Amino acid sequence: MSSDAFNQVLDFFKNLQSGLAEALAQEDGAAGFAVDEWSSRLGSGCSMVLKQGAVFEQAGVNFSHVTGKEMPASATRERQHLAGAPYEAMGVSLVAHPRNPYVPTSHANMRLFVAYPEHTRPVWWFGGGFDLTPFYPFADDVVHWHQVAREACLPFGATIYSEFKEWCDRYFYLPHRQEQRGVGGLFFDDLNRWDFAQCFAFVRAVSAAYLQAYLPIVARRKAMAYGEQERQFQLYRRGRYIEFNLLYDRGTQFGLHSGGRTESILMSMPPLARFEYQYEPVAGSAEARLTEYLRKHDWLAEAESCPA
Repeated sequence: MSSDAFNQVLDFFKNLQSGLAEALAQEDGAAGFAVDEWSSRLGSGCSMVLKQGAVFEQAGVNFSHVTGKEMPASATRERQHLAGAPYEAMGVSLVAHPRNPYVPTSHANMRLFVAYPEHTRPVWWFGGGFDLTPFYPFADDVVHWHQVAREACLPFGATIYSEFKEWCDRYFYLPHRQEQRGVGGLFFDDLNRWDFAQCFAFVRAVSAAYLQAYLPIVARRKAMAYGEQERQFQLYRRGRYIEFNLLYDRGTQFGLHSGGRTESILMSMPPLARFEYQYEPVAGSAEARLTEYLRKHDWLAEAESCPA
C-alpha cells in the first residue's frame, strides 16, 4: 500500500461523509447537519449531526482519522500477532434514527485499519457494511434492501453477497435476547483477500449502494400515518439498539477502549428510547409481527420462490 493509495482512501472517506450528509438532509427537507470539527491526542475528525428534522429525529455521519501506539485488546482478539503494534485507522460511520416508526433505522460503516508491527511490513485491512433495523417491517422494503446489497457485491464474485450477508446476521445478533438486531445487510472485516485497489473498489461499491438501498424505503414510508402506540413501540425497540451498541458493537468498544472522542462514538445512540419490564406484544398484532423478521432469513431466495 503506497502513500498515494492511503491518501486516496482518506480523500474518499471525507467526500463520502459530506455526500451522505447531503443526501440525508435533502431527504429530510427541514433540517441540515451541524458540523463539529474535533481533534484529540489520537487524531482528528468531524461529526455531522442532524437533530429534530422532519424525517430524521436524529442522524449522524462521523469521519475520523486516528493513530495509536498500541492496538486495543478489542481489535486484536482475532489478530494476536498484532497485539501491541502501533496502528492507524480511518473511516466513516452513519446512523439514521427516523421520526416515523414505519421508517427503519439504518446504519453504515466503512473503515481502513493499518497496523505497523515491528520488524515487518504494515498490515492493512478494510471493514464495513450496512444493516437495516425496522420496527414495522415491510417485505418489499427488506427484499429491496438485500437486492441492492447483492447487486453491489456481484462484480466481486458470485458468493460475496451470501458470505457477507451471513456475516452480518452473525454479527448483528443479541445473544441474551436470542434475536437479530434487524433484518441484516452486509458486514465484512479483515478485507484484504484481493489487492488493495480491488478491496478499495469494493468499499466504494458498498458505500454507493447504501443510499440506493435506503432512500427509496424512506421515501415510501416517511408520510405514513402513525399514533402513540406505534411511537411507544418504536421507543421500546430502540432500547434493543442501545443494548447491542453498548454490549457487543466492536466499533463502539474500540473507540472507547482506545480513548476516542466519546460524543462522536455515542452519536449512534437514539435521542429517545424506553425500557419496559417483561413487555410482550399482543398476539397477532403489528408489533408481534416483528418477531418473525428478527430471525435469520434468506430474504432473496424466499422472495424468488414466492413471486407476487
